[in-house]
Amino acid sequence: MSVEKQLWEIRLGVIASESEARAVIDQIERLLCPDPDHAPPCPIPWSVSIAAGEDLAAEAREAYEDVVEQYRIESGAD
Repeated sequence: MSVEKQLWEIRLGVIASESEARAVIDQIERLLCPDPDHAPPCPIPWSVSIAAGEDLAAEAREAYEDVVEQYRIESGAD
């Protein structure tokens, strides 16, 4: 039985400094492609990007309102 593959988007929102967010991106890249020096093409086609909250469209920011509220509560930030 053949399972048809399709494109999936997996979203991840984190409260972090820019350097911490870039470290998360590095970890994700290593998960998807543990051998970055392999000959192309990559056996798992993938792409990853990073954007600061203020650069996101309003709809995308709304998806992370719970994360922002959780951070606000746990950090005591107002």
